[in-house]
Amino acid sequence: MPIYAIGDIQGCYSELRRLLDRLNFDPANDRLWFVGDLVNRGPDSLAVLRFVRDLGETAVCVLGNHDLHLLALANGNSKHAKKSTLDPVLKAPDRDELLDWLRHRPMLHHDRERGLTLIHAGLPPQWDLTEAQIYARELEDVLRGDDYRNFLAAMYGDKPARWSPDLTGMDRLRLITNCLTRLRFCSPNGTLALKEKGDIGSQASGLVPWFQAPGRRTQNDRIIFGHWSTLGYWNGDNVWAIDSGCLWGGSLTALRIDRMPMETVQLDCHGHLRPDRID
Repeated sequence: MPIYAIGDIQGCYSELRRLLDRLNFDPANDRLWFVGDLVNRGPDSLAVLRFVRDLGETAVCVLGNHDLHLLALANGNSKHAKKSTLDPVLKAPDRDELLDWLRHRPMLHHDRERGLTLIHAGLPPQWDLTEAQIYARELEDVLRGDDYRNFLAAMYGDKPARWSPDLTGMDRLRLITNCLTRLRFCSPNGTLALKEKGDIGSQASGLVPWFQAPGRRTQNDRIIFGHWSTLGYWNGDNVWAIDSGCLWGGSLTALRIDRMPMETVQLDCHGHLRPDRID
């Protein structure tokens, strides 16, 4: 059974369909893992959402920062509304069904049989994989529960910047959210550096990619992630980065994960935005 992990789509529906055609994707036999950021900034977030939702059990999709942004915007948090291209989703007749489906997606997916973990962005060096799964479930429980609107109203922010198991309440949830959906660089002690968005080597002195933090407790776990378009496709340190910047004129990456060595298939993308705003 072919299984493909797919990089950040961000509303680029035609590119997604062309990539799946190249893969000869058969929903009756194949499976897809999406690293999140299905929506926003690209031209057809609504079509992407409907398509992935309709795949049902054929697809696994973890939530990214732009997916959470859609949920926040739909529930009245308009802090970053000017950076959005989400009106077609918000005005769609099936918006409530789509948003409810999105709200119930996981923050982290772990396949024990294959020894692979799927996240959107990163994990701080203090977490081992078991802890990462526990903290992801904490956030999932809130998003799926009765109090999710209060979380979405207070979700944005860069503080606290360093994990402690003593964190509680919104500070704890925000830190978990930022790790799983926004992290690229951190200090060696695990302090998040969320303003850093460039390629490796562009970061401020003293910062490292999250997956190269010394003593990272998940260094023996195989992790697939997206979010980092300036990094592009990258494999090393037991991680695979597969956001290759489709939205920005890069490529859309599929990583075949059901056999070793893993194989990549990439579709060149026209690019719907210039790469001068990256988040």
